[in-house]
Amino acid sequence: MSAVIDHGHTDHHHGPAKGLMRWVLTTNHKDIGTMYLWFSFCMFLLGGSMAMVIRAELFQPGLQIVQPEFFNQMTTMHGLIMVFGAVMPAFVGLANWMIPLMIGAPDMALPRMNNFSFWLLPAAFGLLVSTLFMEGGGPNFGWTFYAPLSTTYGPESTTFFIFAIHLMGISSIMGAINVVATILNLRAPGMTLMKMPLFVWTWLITAFLLIAVMPVLAGCVTMMLMDIHFGTSFFNAAGGGDPVLFQHVFWFFGHPEVYIMILPAFGAVSSIIPAFARKPLFGYTSMVYATAAIAFLSFIVWAHHMFTVGIPLTGELFFMYATMLIAVPTGVKVFNWASTMWQGSMTFEAPMLFSVAFVI
Repeated sequence: MSAVIDHGHTDHHHGPAKGLMRWVLTTNHKDIGTMYLWFSFCMFLLGGSMAMVIRAELFQPGLQIVQPEFFNQMTTMHGLIMVFGAVMPAFVGLANWMIPLMIGAPDMALPRMNNFSFWLLPAAFGLLVSTLFMEGGGPNFGWTFYAPLSTTYGPESTTFFIFAIHLMGISSIMGAINVVATILNLRAPGMTLMKMPLFVWTWLITAFLLIAVMPVLAGCVTMMLMDIHFGTSFFNAAGGGDPVLFQHVFWFFGHPEVYIMILPAFGAVSSIIPAFARKPLFGYTSMVYATAAIAFLSFIVWAHHMFTVGIPLTGELFFMYATMLIAVPTGVKVFNWASTMWQGSMTFEAPMLFSVAFVI
């Protein structure tokens, strides 16, 4: 029986993996969740140290401590590290830890792929950060890497930057497939979808967002790669392309991405507030529908990142109204969180303090 429970720790030829290899080879969702969380913490320190330098540089006008070129490389790296290295792996680590426990599953549905999803990340970020030390410098075009700044005028290292983004995307796609497979297939008997904790629901919806948009980002950076090395002109007006196309493709990924980053937090708050208010969440069903509505609407608002590039007025109006519409399901959520606390027997341990601040 122990061999069944401890799957992943047992090498059939040499007994359980020991020391470092126990972590390198693990298929245990708790180990992998822990590694994600430590990785996220390391990336917070790295990205955060860059933020400190950025703010110190901006403390007064003129040059303080870094050259403009390195400043631009650092802002690029700061944004990418925080989004793909700190925030997303933190929530994936939490998902790995919590989802199997919350649905009564023995592990994630695809434990070995789970291991691979994690180990792609140190490789991807090692590659990304290494660009800073390459001849010609690292990416200097911001975390949104707008063409033609990132293609025609980008440094040599842009090619490695593109490969690093591909690796992160592969990791995210596999992680999301694993979450969907786990939630749909490994729930305990009696755990219907509408009985799942809301953190599980928000992660299920987040996983669908990831599966939908990470290939778009992959396509975007692949078009960049082809413009740089293979003579295409996707983003080059001189060859019949359009730099605004880059913005459309990038933000079609980039806007759902910001919801990928917030929805698991919505789920965490939706589990913490009822616990510390000592009463069930108010409006559970409406919370599920609100989350799904936010996810759907996240796909039809991307051009609000492009209001100054000269898109048609009708386009600006559509994207403005669609964006404002997201306030409706989000307002439902805030109302439900507030209603859950109303007349609750609340105590204010750290998780509740964070959650109340989050709602405010």
